[in-house]
Amino acid sequence: MALRKILTEEDPALYRKCRLVTDFNPRLHQLIDDMRDTLGEADGVGLAAPQVGVLRRVAIVLETNVPEEDEPYIIELINPEIILAEGEQHEAEGCLSVPGEYGVVQRPAHVRVRAQDRFGEYFEVEGTGLTARCFCHEIDHLDGIVFKQKCERMLSQEELQQIEQDRDQE
Repeated sequence: MALRKILTEEDPALYRKCRLVTDFNPRLHQLIDDMRDTLGEADGVGLAAPQVGVLRRVAIVLETNVPEEDEPYIIELINPEIILAEGEQHEAEGCLSVPGEYGVVQRPAHVRVRAQDRFGEYFEVEGTGLTARCFCHEIDHLDGIVFKQKCERMLSQEELQQIEQDRDQE
């Protein structure tokens, strides 16, 4: 396994639509494993293949909505599509490709995604809250969209500090 370089928003590859994955082979598995390592090292909650320079429809999302005694786990999504979106949330969102910047983005509160696993088998997965937001954010990356293009507004440093203080008090 290896760490991959995360592209930043200046890179034109982030704004290109990704191609479907048709070969579920060891190269794909290596990409996913490298993405897992890269996400862990970056301390993020989601990563899409174009963020590491690969224009294929591959994303991973950290499921954080788990019971307190359980560890968060990675959901691997190949050729994902949102098949259900309900409700809405307006929350602060950031991106590993846009380090240090956050903005308020409107996303569904609950989504169902249909995707394939690393072996090509279809499955469906649902997410709420942060996980739903992550699914949408990473699928946007696969369509060449960076969160700043959907932002209602960017957050100031003072607002970010206040959010951190509020989290610390919870």
